[in-house]
Amino acid sequence: MHPYRMQQLIKERGKDEVINVRHRTSIYQTIERLHRDKAIAIQEKKKNEGRPELIVYEITDLGRNAAYSWIREMISTPAQEFLEFPAAVSFLALLTPEEVALLFKQRVSTLENRLAHLEDQFRKGASLGLPRLFLLEAEYQQKVLAAEMEWIQSIIEDIHAKKLKWSMEELREKEN
Repeated sequence: MHPYRMQQLIKERGKDEVINVRHRTSIYQTIERLHRDKAIAIQEKKKNEGRPELIVYEITDLGRNAAYSWIREMISTPAQEFLEFPAAVSFLALLTPEEVALLFKQRVSTLENRLAHLEDQFRKGASLGLPRLFLLEAEYQQKVLAAEMEWIQSIIEDIHAKKLKWSMEELREKEN
């Protein structure tokens, strides 16, 4: 399969929700690295009228073994992932509670849209007869988004109920 077709298939199958393929150049860079590392090999080169040759790749045994090893590790062992949202949450004290509540409401709105999109993709996949196995990442993402939205809503409620409050003045006083 050639890189352009790989990108098309990833998007057609909704895998662009979990794999960043927005820029075709990143696919080509990945293909170059995999080829250099002998994880894939050139299967054939096809003439492509008025364009560069179309190179079709196939996975090698080395590449297949590396993929299986990676999948097994990623499934069995949680990785330390440094996500931006928890990092930003660690700096909430720099904002006012009111601003945090407003920003969190905006985030929930965005997450609701994303969740609706995922649910739509899940329904489409199921209506096409795709087995649940091929929809598990969408199912996982739905659960993660729902949990995040629930947590954010609880923070918003605590801010409104004054169960969670702070001010820069109070925080500065506690430094001394």
